[in-house]
Amino acid sequence: MTRKPEGPLRRGWTTGACATAAAKAAFTALLTGEFPDPVEIVLPKGERPSFALARRDRGEDWAQAGIIKDAGDDPDVTHLALIQSKVRALPSRSGVQFKAGEGVGTVTKPGLPIEVGEPAINPAPRRMMAEVIEEVAITYGAEPDVEIEISVPGGEELAKQTWNPRLGIIGGISILGTTGIVHPFSCSAWIASIHSGIDVIRAAGLEHAAACTGSTTESAVQQLYRLPDFAFIDMGDFAGAVLKYLRHHPIKRLTLAGGFGKFCKLADGFLDLHSGRSQVNLERLARWAGEQGASDLTQRLIREANTASEALTMAQQQNVPLAKVVVEKAQQVALEEVNGKVAIEVLVYDRDGNMVAGTGFS
Repeated sequence: MTRKPEGPLRRGWTTGACATAAAKAAFTALLTGEFPDPVEIVLPKGERPSFALARRDRGEDWAQAGIIKDAGDDPDVTHLALIQSKVRALPSRSGVQFKAGEGVGTVTKPGLPIEVGEPAINPAPRRMMAEVIEEVAITYGAEPDVEIEISVPGGEELAKQTWNPRLGIIGGISILGTTGIVHPFSCSAWIASIHSGIDVIRAAGLEHAAACTGSTTESAVQQLYRLPDFAFIDMGDFAGAVLKYLRHHPIKRLTLAGGFGKFCKLADGFLDLHSGRSQVNLERLARWAGEQGASDLTQRLIREANTASEALTMAQQQNVPLAKVVVEKAQQVALEEVNGKVAIEVLVYDRDGNMVAGTGFS
C-alpha cells in the first residue's frame, strides 16, 4: 500500500547514499576495529547527512555495515530495505572493485550506463563509494584497495516491482542515485512548484527559461546559455504541466532539455514522461529510422533493443539521424500544446551531458 503522508513531504536518501555510508563505516572498522555510528558522508552537492547503523559484522579480513534506507515520503519500493556494504581488503594497486551480493542485480543486456556482467551499481554511487574509501584510507594511512560487496536482503523480490527484469538486470535491485537525495514524488506538489517557477520567471520579466528533466541536462543548458538559476524549471517527468501552464501564462522562449528516452515519449505524444505511465515505442522508433534510410536489419535491431539508448546507438552506428527526428517531433508536440504562444527548442543530451541533437527555436 502506498504511504499517504500528511503535511509537508519529507525527503529521503537513495540506495547509493546508504551504500556509501555503510561502505565508509565498514572500511573504518576494517582498519580500526571500531564502527563509526552514526556515520557521516558528503553528498555530491555538499550536504552532510549522518546515518545510524542497523547492522555491523566483522571477520578476519572483512567488515560489513548495514543501513536501513529511509526514502522519506517517496513511495519507493526500497523504503526500509537493509542496504549492506561488505568491505574486503585487496592487494596493493587493486583499486576499488564492486561485487553484487544478495539482492543486488547484475546487468545482462546492453544499453545501460553499466557494462554487461557488472553489478547494477550506477556510476554516481560508485564514485561516491570510491571517494569515501579514499577519504578513510588517507585518514588512517592505508591503501584504498578494497572490494565492496553490496547486498540487500529481499532485494530480488523487490526488483520484481521495478523495471529491472525488463531491462535485463537479473537477481535484484539497482543501487541508484545521482545526488544521494530522494525527493518525494507528489504530482500535485511538483506541479505546483512548476507553476510557481513559471510565475517567478514571468514576474522577473525573463524572456528565456529552460525546463529540464534532470540535473545533468540542467547543468548542460546552464553552460550553453548562462541563464540565472531561477530561469530553470524543474520539469522532471511533467512535460505536460510545463506546457499546459505556459499556454495560459506564456514567456517568449523555452528550452526543453532531457535525455533521449524521455523525449522519445514526448515525440510520441506523451506529456507524462514517467516510466510507470508511458513507455518508449521501439516499433515507432524503428519506423522513423526506416524513413531516414535505415536498413531492414537496423530497423529490426531497434525494435528488439533493450532501451532507447541502445536503439539510438544502433542508429548512430549506421549514420541514421534518429535523434534529430525525435527532437523535431517532440518540438511539434510541445508547440501544439502551447498553441504556438511560446518559441520552443528541444535539446537531447546523453548521460555525460553531451548534446546529441537539437532543433533551434521555432
